[in-house]
Amino acid sequence: MDRLEHIFALQERFDQDLARRRRLPDYSVEEWIQKEVLAMVAELGELLEEVNFKWWKNPHPLDREAIKGELVDILHFLVSMCLKAGITAEEFYQAYLAKNEENFRRQQGLTNRCGYAAGLEDKEA
Repeated sequence: MDRLEHIFALQERFDQDLARRRRLPDYSVEEWIQKEVLAMVAELGELLEEVNFKWWKNPHPLDREAIKGELVDILHFLVSMCLKAGITAEEFYQAYLAKNEENFRRQQGLTNRCGYAAGLEDKEA
């Protein structure tokens, strides 16, 4: 089992335990994803607080551990949504690879999508 598969397995176990302990209703996939998107938005807000989003306040020193914790919270909800939608770790990984390749192609101006090419020549190191 690779690390992503392990994360998916741990999250599935947690989600099942949480539903049992909290006696959560059987929400539809749509309802679950809506709830988890909202939870992720809340976690994104907490991450923004950690990186001094409020320009009108005196900044505080960055806390790497707190930032890491918020990113992990975000990942929990992302993986949980994948599970609720029936997306496996392997499917998610393959979709990421395809999207990453497409993003590079867009930035290089190698797609028919307008507005993406960065205009810089690709320099090999």
